[in-house]
Amino acid sequence: MPTNVTSELKNDNLQLLREYQNNPSLQLRNQLVQLNIGLVRREAHHWINQCTESYEDLLQVGCIGLIRAIERFDMSKGHAFSSFATPYIRGEIQHYLRDKSSAVRIPRRLTVLQRQAAWAIRDLQVKLNRYPSDREIASALNIEVEEWQEIKLACQNRSPLSLDAPVGEEGENATSLGELVPDNRYRSFQLAQEDCIRLQQALVQLEQRTRDVLEFVFLQDLTQKEAAERLGISAVTVSRRVKKGLDSLKTLLAGTEDE
Repeated sequence: MPTNVTSELKNDNLQLLREYQNNPSLQLRNQLVQLNIGLVRREAHHWINQCTESYEDLLQVGCIGLIRAIERFDMSKGHAFSSFATPYIRGEIQHYLRDKSSAVRIPRRLTVLQRQAAWAIRDLQVKLNRYPSDREIASALNIEVEEWQEIKLACQNRSPLSLDAPVGEEGENATSLGELVPDNRYRSFQLAQEDCIRLQQALVQLEQRTRDVLEFVFLQDLTQKEAAERLGISAVTVSRRVKKGLDSLKTLLAGTEDE
């Protein structure tokens, strides 16, 4: 009898898949999801023991994978739908868990204990009708209280803090975390801006023709020959002006550093 029922379900599934492929509709898709929800339940049960996400969340995510499989299934390829859909369901759940995971990794043993703790806490809450203490949780996990506190701290530190998070006083005088964290890139930008200002101040102090030569060669990226043509002087003169100008700039900039 069960074999006959299974055979009928397979036939119904194939018939609906054929109809959906020829004329897709929301109603047909929903029927296919209901017929194949067992594939999603199987994957959700597999992953529930390997993460802290709820069964309902995993079921919903898995259903997204099932819908994608329904939409992409091609009967002409000759594949069994269950074999085709399972990788889509599993992949959707894996992507979901990967996106939910933290960028900060902690030792595997702590991760395992943390998952076990999530289940233990749920059971203890039901039994005690309140949130369990650290000692009660540690006892349920058969570990020391200190180790459980280390696990809690490690898991808390996996979550990144916002740079806008207030530190210290509240209200208008509150300081954000971002204001206390040094930004090396901004510091480098500041230094570059300061160097640029000092260079401009030094250039102003040079002789006009020498400054023109340096601007053509270094700021406008012209060759010494092209700069000579622009200025109506020889390339040799440009070369001499470049050397003289650079020596003068070094002296002027060194003087500002000593101030």
